[in-house]
Amino acid sequence: MSNIFDEIEHTDSSSKIIFKDKKPLDHRFLPDKLVHREEQIRQIAKYWVDALNEVTPSNVTLYGKTGTGKTAASKFAREQLIDAANNKNVFVKVEYIRCTDYTTEYQVIAQLCQKLGRDVPNRGWTKGEIVNTFRDIFKTNAFGKKLILIVILDEIDILLDKDGDGILYTLTRTDNVSVLSISNYLDFKNLIKSRVTSSLNDKEIVFPPYGADQLSDILTERALLAFNDDVLEDDVIPLCSAMAAKEEGDARYALDLLKNAGELAFDEDSVKVTSEHVKMAKDRIEHNKVTEIIQTLPLQQQRLLEAILNLTKNGEEISSGKLYDEYKELSKKDAVTYRRIFDFINELELLGIISTNTISRGRGKGRTNIIKLQCDEDLLETTLFSI
Repeated sequence: MSNIFDEIEHTDSSSKIIFKDKKPLDHRFLPDKLVHREEQIRQIAKYWVDALNEVTPSNVTLYGKTGTGKTAASKFAREQLIDAANNKNVFVKVEYIRCTDYTTEYQVIAQLCQKLGRDVPNRGWTKGEIVNTFRDIFKTNAFGKKLILIVILDEIDILLDKDGDGILYTLTRTDNVSVLSISNYLDFKNLIKSRVTSSLNDKEIVFPPYGADQLSDILTERALLAFNDDVLEDDVIPLCSAMAAKEEGDARYALDLLKNAGELAFDEDSVKVTSEHVKMAKDRIEHNKVTEIIQTLPLQQQRLLEAILNLTKNGEEISSGKLYDEYKELSKKDAVTYRRIFDFINELELLGIISTNTISRGRGKGRTNIIKLQCDEDLLETTLFSI
């Protein structure tokens, strides 16, 4: 048998009928310019410029929904600052930490130590030992210069939710260290104590969702890098942009649509990417997203979804009480409490799998939560059956 990877690589190379280079369609790709985020980059630079004079910059927090360019803007500003610091012979380091990868204060500090050239274990030391080692780096360094460190904490909400606000307290209380936090939620400071808020004393930059025209500009820039000439039909980018604008202006979603549409065109041996490929890409993305979410839910939430599915197929109006009765039938002795079910309902609604609507039954009859599925019934049934 020939090497399977050689066969796949040969097949993939023929996709160059459609693609020049897929990398620009990845949301992690950093282009030479970020359209429609110039103002936010300029604001970051305004707060970071002190580092070029060996002064610790202000702490900064970036707010905005997923896909609004927060990570890209911070990385773009990082590259520019490092370049300027090298030209001025100033010792500035900007380290990026994704908090989905490092979920405790210890892990973050250990990673920073390692990035700064100090060998420390990933576990086993006390908090005091790891923090003291980190702070010692700023007292003595091999370069004989004052070190200014800027730490980018991306998706900080996850870290704070799991590990508390100790990391912010440690970093903001360390000399020569500045923090840029990236959050999807405007109320992220509700997760930190007042003493940490005072120590943080941050400057805030809001990233609004992209409009359809802005998304179209972004996709046009990336398409020039990613696709061969005359491959995209004229209505492809406007359709991707309009669909993504409905998803709260999410540029990641727009890029995924365009990339998947191109891959579907290649799979069909088409020499053009059409609006039909975009519509098919939308179905593929939503299918994959819903399936992945359902498969990773805890067992009790999967059972609750099965109960909602059963009641939906029976054409019943789903109140929380009726849902709990159906859920108990499925769970038998393993059922959780009625109060806990409300937590599950809230979590499933946040994921976009269900919706709830509180209605009044009339005077003296109180109010009732009505629950509805927001994903395809057949897709849900197939996914639950596979589990």
